[in-house]
Amino acid sequence: MDLSWLLGHARTSFYHHPNSLSLKNDKNGTSQTIEEICRSVTPACCLNPFLFNGHLQTFWTAVKSRDIPIYYKRRVFDAEDSTFAGTFAVDFVVPPYEGTDESLPPRTTFYKEAEFEDIVSDDSKPMLVTLHGLSGGSHEIYLRHVLEPLFKDGWEACVVNSRGCAMSKITSGVLYNARSTWDVRQVVKWLRKTFPNRPLFGIGYSLGANILTNYIGEEGSKCLLKAAVVCSNPWNFEVGALALQRSWLGLEVYSKVMAGNLKKLVETHVAEIAKNPRVDVDKVRQVKYLHEFDRVLQGPTWGYPTEGAYYRDASSSDSLLAVRIPLFAINAEDDPLAVKEGIPFIEFQQTPFAVLCTTSLGGHLSWFESGGGRWFTKPATQFLMKMAREIDLSSLESVSAGVQVEVAQEGKGTGSFDPMRRKLQIQSRA
Repeated sequence: MDLSWLLGHARTSFYHHPNSLSLKNDKNGTSQTIEEICRSVTPACCLNPFLFNGHLQTFWTAVKSRDIPIYYKRRVFDAEDSTFAGTFAVDFVVPPYEGTDESLPPRTTFYKEAEFEDIVSDDSKPMLVTLHGLSGGSHEIYLRHVLEPLFKDGWEACVVNSRGCAMSKITSGVLYNARSTWDVRQVVKWLRKTFPNRPLFGIGYSLGANILTNYIGEEGSKCLLKAAVVCSNPWNFEVGALALQRSWLGLEVYSKVMAGNLKKLVETHVAEIAKNPRVDVDKVRQVKYLHEFDRVLQGPTWGYPTEGAYYRDASSSDSLLAVRIPLFAINAEDDPLAVKEGIPFIEFQQTPFAVLCTTSLGGHLSWFESGGGRWFTKPATQFLMKMAREIDLSSLESVSAGVQVEVAQEGKGTGSFDPMRRKLQIQSRA
């Protein structure tokens, strides 16, 4: 019997295509596969032995930990596509400065117009685009664990806040959901134009991981990101929702807490949200659980008949097959929210562009070590640094274009499978 978990030692497993994408090393001219890169940047997973299961690891996120001071300057963007009218806030990581703004999270102030006009640069620093989890924002400690070492290493970075999150304002009845890729798409295009020489990378956490995977899948071979990391992606929302409803902890703790956080978000912006004729605010206020919130708000807002229809359409497990850039996914098998049964293990073995690393312990966006650090930051940051420092990024586009993902089974007819075919069709008015 393996009792290594008593010492906090977690098993790491990798899932990938038998012939994963081969990339050229810019320093020595040799080639490495994505699988080899992901394995090489992943250290042994040794966690706090007192947090010996996914629930304890996840609960520990509520305990105040060592602060990681990341400073931001905020810019509010107007949505360019009138289909998704409104505004959204992007927080850019900047060096420490004096001054505060009580209307924003700690260490965050607005860019002055003159400052923002001077942001244009021809430098070639790598830049990270970050998407946070459900009802979170740039202030979340888990994402600051990753931003700190990268910023010290000379990276630039920004966090795309979901509408209404991180003390940003909602200026229309359009909120965000698990397939809200429109804001990050606009930001990435703007970054490419504003910083033409910077290689762009992405990282997403939990809900943000799902959105980022959907975005990368939608962009396909035209994706402007060079590579990405997704941590604690739920992958399959219907499976996850049903799993939460099967246990007391899942329903009365996790689901209720998440629903409560979303209800607070609604109340903060109720004046704007109430203008949406599809939303019944009184019904939202009576909600107790997450699936009920999605039933009475997300479904009607976007036109889904049930929360199950929304979950199936917004999940990123199929989107994985449309990814055409290097993607490193990190999940814990004991995650009580992004449950193991929802992870698309087989899909990872069908695409040469992605590698999945799972750990037997870790919880949801947790992976707490004895010293207070978070293990997932090590493979995530090392993967990004290796891709930026050592891989010939100029070859990525040509290499990706020449690789095919086999999604049809031989002898099963002439039909074709489109992993990005959505049931809810949103017609852009841009």
